[in-house]
Amino acid sequence: MKNQNLNSLKKAPLGILLILGLMLSVSKQSDAQFLNKLARHAQSKVEREAEKRTERRVDKGIDKGFDAIEDSVDGNGNQTKETNEHNSTESFGSFTSLSPANGDVTTLPIKCSWKIPGMKSYTYTIHLEGDDWADWLTKKTSENQCTFSGLPTASKKLKWQVVAEGNGQRLESPWQNFTITDGTENAEPITPKQEVKWAKYDFAPGDEVIFEDGPGQNEENGEFPSRWDLVSGHVEIAGVNGETVIMFLDGGEIIPYLKNSDTDYLPEVFTIEFDFYRPKGGNRVSVYLTDQKNQHGLYEDTQEFDITPIRVDAPGGITAEHSGRDYTFCEKGCWTHISIAYTKGKLKVYIDDTRVINIPHYQFNPTGFTFYPYFADAAEDKAFYAKNFRIAKGGVKYYDRVLSDGKIIVNGIRFDVNKATIKPESNGAINEIFELMQKQPDLNFSVEGHTDSDGDNAFNQTLSENRAKAVMERLINMGIKANRLKSAGWGESKPIGENTTPEGKANNRRVEFVKF
Repeated sequence: MKNQNLNSLKKAPLGILLILGLMLSVSKQSDAQFLNKLARHAQSKVEREAEKRTERRVDKGIDKGFDAIEDSVDGNGNQTKETNEHNSTESFGSFTSLSPANGDVTTLPIKCSWKIPGMKSYTYTIHLEGDDWADWLTKKTSENQCTFSGLPTASKKLKWQVVAEGNGQRLESPWQNFTITDGTENAEPITPKQEVKWAKYDFAPGDEVIFEDGPGQNEENGEFPSRWDLVSGHVEIAGVNGETVIMFLDGGEIIPYLKNSDTDYLPEVFTIEFDFYRPKGGNRVSVYLTDQKNQHGLYEDTQEFDITPIRVDAPGGITAEHSGRDYTFCEKGCWTHISIAYTKGKLKVYIDDTRVINIPHYQFNPTGFTFYPYFADAAEDKAFYAKNFRIAKGGVKYYDRVLSDGKIIVNGIRFDVNKATIKPESNGAINEIFELMQKQPDLNFSVEGHTDSDGDNAFNQTLSENRAKAVMERLINMGIKANRLKSAGWGESKPIGENTTPEGKANNRRVEFVKF
């Protein structure tokens, strides 16, 4: 009978239960009939108010309280031990044995572990963050350990934190900073090996750069970017995580600063690329395939593309979303790479690794370029950033270039600054070379790297050799036989453009595929 009555009491409203618990804790009444009477009264109250109880957390707390009461009452209804609020819940301690700890050097996979003396049956949320990530990785577990095998982007310095929650309580560990290495003796910190991404990415940049802005490292922080003109808003150069970027503080509508900006300077075949950072709570950027300041009367005002890390709204009411993302993507802010390809009326737009817009007959004539994050507002911590702008003239198909010139000049293969690490957006051009070699089994290439004249001549020579080798090895890993490829580097010795302008330097930084 005792257990039946207690099961009924577990369904009672919180107020009644608190009164009953108080009575049980202080009363010296040992008559089981008194307890049964209270239970029957509570049960009738339960039946009238059951539908009003919606908070599961309250119910669970009540259950734990009655479990404690049940343990303290014997079969005759007698109280056998003292009960109070500290008996019904566990108390948090503090984190110990955090691993990796501050200053540790470790390798992949990253194995995180921790202890909280006396804790059990709690859930843990683990956050892992890299020094160059736009977001962090998150895992949940009921164990006191977890493993991270793959990382989203290149990073040497990382940090992690664990959050414990349960019984209405929460405890956060301090952030632990550590370093990734390759595990060899006296090794320098390295980037974990990344999987080949964007394998189906079919965007291939134009081969002749007509506008380029990084922005350059020589740009002065706090000044307006020298390669641009302002239409409206507030725009400055800033340094973010060691990179020079264009910062949009209050709107900020900008256009390339070109001598011929009042004319239609976009050719029949062209590509446009840029990276933008949307902050937490940010909205979108607007891109116009017109110059909104200098081309009045020449352009169609309806050539506006509204772009987020998730979707693109194109002129003519065409809207499409990234197939692998939902509204929760980029909640905390993120960098996004945008590519636009126009070929004699056919227009495509890519978000990172995915083509989201494919218009077979674009109804307008693109004449220029305007970039406009209208909702940028630094006063509300919603500054937008942008970098790596490039407008390039398209060219002849790769196979036709081989037939006419005996080589293919590719400006679309990009590397990290002063490194031979291939950037993900290079995969479109590499994929096109790969497909060409698959279709033409007798076609063999010498992969040859070139640099601009910035920096030391000897360093550029070595850099060009390493970059050419990296591209060759990528093609071999994709399935091209090694005897069909070789590599060489020429440093800055064979320029095809002036090394005095950003566009000339961009054209000189190239990879050539020379037939042999």
